[in-house]
Amino acid sequence: MRMMILALALVVSAGLAWAGEADVVDAKATRGADGTYRFDVTLRHADEGWEHYADAWDVLAPDGTVLGTRVLYHPHVDEQPFTRSLSGVKIPAGVTEVTIRAHDKVHEHGGKELTLTLP
Repeated sequence: MRMMILALALVVSAGLAWAGEADVVDAKATRGADGTYRFDVTLRHADEGWEHYADAWDVLAPDGTVLGTRVLYHPHVDEQPFTRSLSGVKIPAGVTEVTIRAHDKVHEHGGKELTLTLP
C-alpha cells in the first residue's frame, strides 16, 4: 500500500513539473506622457491548470530591483503564447534597459528572460 501511495505521489508531482518553466518570448516598452512606462509582455508556458501555470512577470532594473510586477490570476491553457500589459511603471533616472522575467507556480523564476532597451 505504501508503495502505491509513493508511486501515485511521484506521478502527480512529475505531472506538475512537466509544463516546465515560463519563458518571456517578447516584450515592448512605451513611455507615457507622464514619464511612466507601459510594458506589453508575451509569455509562453505549457499551463496545465490551476496547480501549474505562469502566474506573474516582473520588470527588473539592471541591479535586480523589481520595478513592477504583473500578476496573472488564472491559467492560459488554450492561449499560448499570450500577452498581458502593465502600465504606470516608474523607471529610475539613468536606467536605459530592463529585464523581464516570468514566474510560474511550480518552478517560480528560471525560464528565458528578455533584456529590453527602453525607448
